[in-house]
Formats: sequence, structure tokens, C-alpha cells
Amino acid sequence: MKRIYIDHNATTPVHPEVMREILPFFETDFGNPSSIHQYGQKAHYALEHAREQTAKLLNASPGEIYFTSGGTEADNLAIKGTSSALQKHGNHIITSQIEHNAVLNPCKFLESNGFKITYLPVDSTGVVKLDELKKALTDKTILVSIMTANNETGTIEPVEEIGKIIKDFNLKTGSARRVLFHTDAVQAAGKIKLDVDKLNVDLLSISGHKINAPKGVGALFVRKGTKMQPLLHGGHHEGNLRAGTENITGIVGLGKACEIALNSLEKESTHLLKLRNKLWEGIVKNIEHIHLNTHPTQSLPNTLNLSFEYIEGESLLLNLDLKGIAASAGSACTSGNMEPSHVLSAMGVNPILAQGSLRFSLGLNNTEKDIDYIIETLPVIVAKLRAMSPLNKRQ
Repeated sequence: MKRIYIDHNATTPVHPEVMREILPFFETDFGNPSSIHQYGQKAHYALEHAREQTAKLLNASPGEIYFTSGGTEADNLAIKGTSSALQKHGNHIITSQIEHNAVLNPCKFLESNGFKITYLPVDSTGVVKLDELKKALTDKTILVSIMTANNETGTIEPVEEIGKIIKDFNLKTGSARRVLFHTDAVQAAGKIKLDVDKLNVDLLSISGHKINAPKGVGALFVRKGTKMQPLLHGGHHEGNLRAGTENITGIVGLGKACEIALNSLEKESTHLLKLRNKLWEGIVKNIEHIHLNTHPTQSLPNTLNLSFEYIEGESLLLNLDLKGIAASAGSACTSGNMEPSHVLSAMGVNPILAQGSLRFSLGLNNTEKDIDYIIETLPVIVAKLRAMSPLNKRQ
């Protein structure tokens, strides 16, 4: 049976070049980067080289990159680390209703411990309402955390504009204390250009397994001078911000993946956008009663989120899988949850319609033949499920 993986927003295969890069660090170059002998020094060099590669992807300085176990830890470190360091200045944090749980749940944790959290609404296309952000900023605000691009819909948020709003607010207050800006760029990294200076961010999170590096590694950009408290206490690793012996194999893989992503960004984005547009055009041509949840122009080139009337997304997924097509109903981190997507709910999508949502996310090795097969297969599945559905009142 033909097998097609089109769920790259959940995770990605390790790039062959990344695999070749990391193999020696399992076999011969296995030293601890904190050791002073040659094994350790070789590992230390690899660690710092990966830091440089990761920094280049973000137009940051290597000294502003801190390696973590993934995007979740990077988000937690950004939110809890700054909140702990700045709580004497204020206890107010601003985020949005459509964030990944790696941001929402740390905010809820802080909320249960005396912090005040504002969850900004979004419009029907999933874009954060900037006027609401301006209203929400107060002299007690210490942090704003808004994602760069949504993992379910692919909609890109106006991060640069948000950064300017926060910068202007800080200038107006004239205080030594300033509001920090964090963005979860886990889904955006490697798909669109990221420049921490242009975006006006103080903190930015990425994850290795979203950009064809191994699972279990990520990074947090922390602008020089940003006050932080560590989550983990132990050794002096990562500038005393993240204790624990560094995951050299994962970090080397992340560095190489960042280098590949930077060098192929324009070409790969153009390729993925072409495939995504072909998929959308083929679906809308052959299937009626569908709704586009991805922003029509302001979105990642690889992501397409649709809602199908009269059927459930889970049934669609199971039937697609039987035909060799691996897609998703939304975030892999919330799979098994029968509640409608919190992202689609925030966008105002009808709860029943939201249950019929499907996310296609393209990536490494997807081809036009893959898209042709999906366009050929999906309408048959939709027609079969709609014929069986009690929701279908057109029968």
C-alpha cells in the first residue's frame, strides 16, 4: 500500500544529513562537553558549533542560545523563568487564546499561584486582536507571550507589530522595568524567515523534531540582559540557566537541521506552498461543504486546516489511514481529547463543525504524486462518511 505522511506539524523525520552528522556522537565522540580531556573538548566544540548554527537561523548571537529538551521546556523556561525573576515588578502576563498548551498550561499554573493572566481573543481567521493587546498592557504587565504561527491552522501572527506595540509601550512608561516579549516559534522555524531583531522579541522557542532533527532537543533564544531564573537547579550548564549534561547528539542534530533549514528556506517554502495550494484547489474542486480554517494569505506554506460538514474528523483520519494517508485533526499534543479544538473555538467555528476538522501539514519528501493521491482518495471517503452520517440532513 502507498504510504503518505502529511502530518509534519506533529513531528518530522530526521533529515539524512542530520543523521549522518550525529552518528559519531553515539559511537566515538561521546564525551561529556564539561570534561577537560580530548573526548570532552571535542564534544564541547560540537556543542558550541551547534549553538552558532542555531543562532544563525534566528539572526541571534550564539551566546543568546540556550539548549533545552524541546519546545515545551523552552516555553516553560521563558514564561516561568522570567515571571520568577520579575514578579517584584508585577504579576500580569498577556497571552492569547490560541496558544499551544506548552504556553497555556504554564500560564494557568502561574494563575493558580497569584499571577493575573489576560488571554487575548482572535478574529475569525485566527489573528490576535492588536487593539485588545494595547488595552491589556498595564504597569503590572511583565511578559507577553504570543506564538509566531499556530500549530493547528498555520496562521501567522503579526509578531513584528506586536513587538512594536510592546516596544512603544516600554518607551512611553520611561521606566527601567520593561515588558518582555516571548514568541513560541516552534511551528514557524524552518518554514518562514525568523529574525529576532526584526521581530522585537526578547525570547523565542524552537523544537528540534519539528525541523527534521531528533526528538528531545530544543532551544530558547534569550536576548542579552534579559532577567531569568532557571527551572532546573544543578550544575553550571548552559550559562547556569539550564542544569544537566547537554544532549550532545540531539544538539548536534538541531544545529545541523537549523543550517539546512536556513540554506534551503526559500526553495523549500516555495515547493511546499505549491503543493499546499494544489491540495486546496483539488479538494475544493471535488468536495462541497468545506470550510477553510487556515488564513488565506497569512499562513505557513505547508499547513492546510479544513472543516468538513456532516462528518467527524476522527472518522476521516481513520479512513485516510486505512488508505495509507497519515494526517491529523489538530495538535498531536491534544489527541484523544474529545473536546473541540480550543483554537477553532477561539476563532468562532461552530463546535460541531470544528469536530469535523482535518489538518494537512506537508514537509520533507512530499511530492505532487502524494497530493494527486490524496485528491483522488479523500472525496470518496468524504462521500462514504456523509452517506452514513446522522448529521447529514441533505439525505
